[in-house]
Amino acid sequence: MFKNKTDQVRSGWLILLAFILMFAAQVIFTIPGSIILFLSEVIVEDGGISVEIDGANEWVFLLTNGIGTLGGLIATLLVWRFINRHTFARIGLGWNGKDLVFGLFLGAISITFMFCVLYTTGNITLLNGLLEPDFSIFTLLFLLLFILVGLLEEIFFRGYIMSTMASRYNKKWVIYVVSAVLFSIVHGSNPNVTILGLINIALVGLLFAYMFDTTKSLWLPIGYHITWNYFQGNVFGFAVSGLAPNGLYNIKLLEGNELITGGAFGLEGGLLATLSIVLGFLVTYFYGKIKTEHTNPTFL
Repeated sequence: MFKNKTDQVRSGWLILLAFILMFAAQVIFTIPGSIILFLSEVIVEDGGISVEIDGANEWVFLLTNGIGTLGGLIATLLVWRFINRHTFARIGLGWNGKDLVFGLFLGAISITFMFCVLYTTGNITLLNGLLEPDFSIFTLLFLLLFILVGLLEEIFFRGYIMSTMASRYNKKWVIYVVSAVLFSIVHGSNPNVTILGLINIALVGLLFAYMFDTTKSLWLPIGYHITWNYFQGNVFGFAVSGLAPNGLYNIKLLEGNELITGGAFGLEGGLLATLSIVLGFLVTYFYGKIKTEHTNPTFL
């Protein structure tokens, strides 16, 4: 039950243990910030106590989530190093700046493409002009948060899960599917979630898995993940997997076209995201071929 035919602990048990430890670390790391946030928002009136979050301490909320994400990241890396007993390079963290830069570009251009399509077709309206971006401290704080989120989710769902399953000789298609389905499931409790949104998250999970498998590095999916989230929520002002945006631009969605715009769930809940993800597979395929040719040139 616990071990396979080669006397190794089954990958499912290792993944479950890693998930529990990652989640526990996130909770523990958020406790101090959560207490500060709670105490700063407690209101005593007529002998009663209420809690009101009016946005004044939103920065504490963001930092708390960022620290929690950092805790989950540390836990995942420690599990890989001391329970799986492998190097960080083997999980896909051997440094590759080119993959990271290309991933950052691809994620940004994918969201920009969707924004341009929705803007030119009248599916969204800008409430502030293109030359009037709304910069604030949250522009930086959300960038730091999404860097941590991109690192944690790719290192856990692609690096840890896929590498652990591969070390137990699971079939490649099973590794892809498990990684993508689990990635989608953990987003199932997000606000305003939709069926198409979860399908697209599973599909982008498959894309991230393909990126990891093609490049043998996590840096391409990490880069794509960071700018996909950041440009979606904090540049163009869409919700990010149902979470409220704080963008440079404030937008209003055309009602009734949620199948295209994604509605309150964000771009990931629409068919444009499906198209962008499919295009991402094609781009990754050609990127992998070019990278292989440059690494192992052939002479005719």
